[in-house]
Amino acid sequence: MRKIILLLVLFLVAILIPNASFACSVLYYIDSTTGKIYAVNSEDYWLDVDAYIQIEPKSKKKFARLWYGWENFAQGGINEKGLFFDAAVTPVQERIKGYGNPKNNLGNKILANCSTVEEALMFLEKEKIALNKSHMMFGDKTGKAVVVEWVEGERKLHWIEDNKLIMTNYLLTDPEAGNFPCYRHKSIEERITEMEKSEEEINLLMVGNTFGQAVQPPRENEEGRVGGTVYTSFIDITDSKFFLSYKLSNENVIKLDLNIEFNKTKQQKIKLKE
Repeated sequence: MRKIILLLVLFLVAILIPNASFACSVLYYIDSTTGKIYAVNSEDYWLDVDAYIQIEPKSKKKFARLWYGWENFAQGGINEKGLFFDAAVTPVQERIKGYGNPKNNLGNKILANCSTVEEALMFLEKEKIALNKSHMMFGDKTGKAVVVEWVEGERKLHWIEDNKLIMTNYLLTDPEAGNFPCYRHKSIEERITEMEKSEEEINLLMVGNTFGQAVQPPRENEEGRVGGTVYTSFIDITDSKFFLSYKLSNENVIKLDLNIEFNKTKQQKIKLKE
């Protein structure tokens, strides 16, 4: 618990940047020494949204899975096979003929039916999904990870390089389309470099700390609505450990052993509360 508190204290010194209410940062990271795999996500939106964690039990044809989001839509999550996904808003692109945006809970369906990155990509193609205002990251337990984008009428894949894959709100295929340069992306990269230069053993705490300047403190807009980081998730994919901090609070940290949760037979809904 002390480590989690130290991590969250670092978040509270985050630097505010424009459009905080719609920012999102995602990292898939492999420790080159131990081979352990971690994922971190900072979800920034309006703070009055009714966010929650949904855990679905496995069935004969569906994998057990955990996702987080709101309004019956998964913003990100992981399943029993170690497949992780998240999504982030990007500049709008033209729709691809014959493809479209999902009309249902896409993330939940992917986690229920896919066990690897390759299977997730095939699922998108089978369902004729091509997002025109966001991109997606997939990472699995084998060390494969990719950001998939749909730009200028084509699907573009950006695979993990140098043991890390970072996704924020600009298109990796076409940065000049908007939201670039991205301070959050640069900050995460710089902190990863610092972490790897240190002589300390890398763990989930250290990987999570690379988001120290990527999270967004609350900010009120002209209409009085407050935006900022709704939650930050930290996943040890290798050891199936899950942590989630709600609204950057030391008191609102959810800790789950996914091996235990995925063996339960009943559906769970964990509402995020202050």
